[in-house]
Amino acid sequence: MATLTALALLLFAGIACGTPASRISGGTEASVEDFPSIVQVEFLGTASGIWSQSCGGHILTARYILSAAHCFHGIFYDPKNRRIRAGSSDRNTGGIVAYVDVEINHPTYGASDMDGDISVVRLLTSLVYSPVVQQGPIIIDGFVLPYRLPVTLAGWGATEVGGLASPKLMAASVEILETEACQDVYGALSIPREVTDNMICSRLTEDNAGDACPGDFGGPLYYDDILVGVLSWAEGCGSNSLPAVSTRVASYTNWIIEAAV
Repeated sequence: MATLTALALLLFAGIACGTPASRISGGTEASVEDFPSIVQVEFLGTASGIWSQSCGGHILTARYILSAAHCFHGIFYDPKNRRIRAGSSDRNTGGIVAYVDVEINHPTYGASDMDGDISVVRLLTSLVYSPVVQQGPIIIDGFVLPYRLPVTLAGWGATEVGGLASPKLMAASVEILETEACQDVYGALSIPREVTDNMICSRLTEDNAGDACPGDFGGPLYYDDILVGVLSWAEGCGSNSLPAVSTRVASYTNWIIEAAV
């Protein structure tokens, strides 16, 4: 607990005063060496018996990861049908594998559209750290990120609408959108979606063509190497008019620290 608390506190000066290391931008192929705290969340097909990456996650400690609650919820969910893969840029292969012991979904998840879409997941065995498997810091509780801050999303999701999942880790540079503007966009849909203050909306930067797609969800939204969001949902894929929506980690930092002990 003390270690995770310290990691959460490390970032305040960095976000207040620093400049993000824009290592990768524009929906380009990335390396797990650049994002050693990212993991794949794999689902076991109950009919096929095949494991396949369907979500992403972030390493909190050697025994705990952070992901989206919707990746660990539903009538077909069972801990034995989920595992994580760390330390690999390649989808469904390489790195190290650890199986899920129990998920701790936030108690508010499911009460209001996608609010509270965050889960602390305990593993059956501890991860072994290496240059490509590392614990990552999370944002301090309650910290409000400035709008238009450049941030990075990463994952193995589809690279186009209706496309297949990417076989390689991809990353894209995006910027944080004003909450009110995001609420206007999603509130104007024929079936409105709720955007709350516990969410972060991100959109493409002017010179970028990347955004979140299915398969990326549950994965990280980073400022430099600091986790600020957990990708939760979007309408469409890679659309500049419909922002990607992440769970705002700063709304849940204290709960995360208490759960990951």
